[in-house]
Amino acid sequence: MKKRNIPFSPPDIAEAEVELVAEALRSGWITTGPKTKELERKIAAFCGTDRAVCLNSATAAMEMTYRALGVGPGDEVIVPAYTYTATASAALHVGATVVMVDSQKDNVQMDYDQLADAITERTKVIVPVDLGGIVCDYDKIFAIVQEKKALFHANNALQEAFGRVIVLCDGAHNFGAQWHGKRAGQIADFTCFSFHAVKNFTTAEGGAVTWLSREGIDNEALYHHYQLLSLHGQNKDALAKTKLGAWEYDIIGTWYKCNMTDVTAAIGLGQFLRYDQMLQRRREIITRYDEAFCNRPVALLPHYGSDWASSGHLYIVRMLGLEPEQRNRVIEKMAEAGVATNVHYKPLPMMTAYKALGFNIEDYPNAYNLFKNAITLPLYSRLSDEDVEYIIEQFLQCLDNIQ
Repeated sequence: MKKRNIPFSPPDIAEAEVELVAEALRSGWITTGPKTKELERKIAAFCGTDRAVCLNSATAAMEMTYRALGVGPGDEVIVPAYTYTATASAALHVGATVVMVDSQKDNVQMDYDQLADAITERTKVIVPVDLGGIVCDYDKIFAIVQEKKALFHANNALQEAFGRVIVLCDGAHNFGAQWHGKRAGQIADFTCFSFHAVKNFTTAEGGAVTWLSREGIDNEALYHHYQLLSLHGQNKDALAKTKLGAWEYDIIGTWYKCNMTDVTAAIGLGQFLRYDQMLQRRREIITRYDEAFCNRPVALLPHYGSDWASSGHLYIVRMLGLEPEQRNRVIEKMAEAGVATNVHYKPLPMMTAYKALGFNIEDYPNAYNLFKNAITLPLYSRLSDEDVEYIIEQFLQCLDNIQ
């Protein structure tokens, strides 16, 4: 097959997104305004939640959630070792102590026995990661926090409404995933989405948070608190201040600046017009990959089941029996053939910043084994059938020839 040039994960942008961005630019309203509010309503409706808050990243969504919950110094947040830095860094930003848990053997989810053992009287939040868009076992996670509720000590009324450790899903990959009849966004207590350029739903840069309605939590008040946290503690956003004679505002707290703009929200509104088709295309590609690799010495992530479906965000392949050096040669050979690949993820305890905090990869052997021979193949809705067949051909050649 003739050599192709296939990037790893370009955004799927159509004319609708271009037109909606142009509409925002021409309107003269380019910061947080009507398009951002419309996108929040659409996300909440899509996820089946009462409210959604759009912010400038999933990291900001997680950090603002910690701040809304009153999580800070002296508190512990449990995260998996096998994830991207944002999962842990957002907790560090608020001064909390990060506790890492190893993966299950040959499974990207946290080891749930280790998770249960890691919960202490200082634990306030657990952060499962729906890696690759595959939803974790939240039945098991909620059973664990329920069993450990006697250890939980609430610091404020919002924590008191839970009366147990809070489950905050790092949903950077999972927008559009389904599990037991629910959409991602209405499974965990809080879910934080990423709409970064490489995600399967994008606003260029951006993110959002949704949460479950719960007795003792005023959704309108919580939504307003997120607005205050994300816009300097200012009690009126720019849109509200444009109302006749409504210039005056107050600063309720000396808080943060991480709001979404209407320019980026417009991209998201355009994505919604064909998002179901984009998810379906990802499913078609995953199915073809699975068929091609099922009899090879590789381990694949399961993306679909009888009552669940991933968002199809990442196609991670573990090349069984290979060491990191051999994996890296496969990446180089694929690049020479014109196919860009990636690795998800180098575990956090291998990173300089986390080593400095005292984490050691030797304590997380399962996470390391997931990483050492993993490669992520291109997976996005713009891939043609011919592209997919070329990627398969090149990857199989690499598997056959790697030494």
